[in-house]
Amino acid sequence: QVQLEESGGGLVQAGGSLRISCAASGVIFSRYTMGWFRQAPGKEREFVATISWTIGSTIYYATDYADSVKGRFTISRDNAKSTVYLQMNSLNPDDTAVYYCAADRTMGLLTTTNSYTYWGQGIQVTVSS
Repeated sequence: QVQLEESGGGLVQAGGSLRISCAASGVIFSRYTMGWFRQAPGKEREFVATISWTIGSTIYYATDYADSVKGRFTISRDNAKSTVYLQMNSLNPDDTAVYYCAADRTMGLLTTTNSYTYWGQGIQVTVSS
């Protein structure tokens, strides 16, 4: 059974930083593309970041970001821990949302919700002004 569990959310002031994590179980994590999405109240779930898996290399992983977070957020993965991270810097109130972790076996940069098979329950991130 595939499980994705997010952690590390909470309340942070504008301009601050936060790192959220997603631990995966029930999958061969190193062979899954991982993604982060977010959903603010009254809005659709939107893409935040994705990191592909790769054959052979364990140093470089392709990544992609939404324009709204480029230069502020960094996605990374630790295959040994079956965990993907999202480091969020220079946070602003517009980043307030429930953040979801997603996983799919497809190799590549997956930026749409329907590209992913597995989803976490989500975790709240609130940025105060």
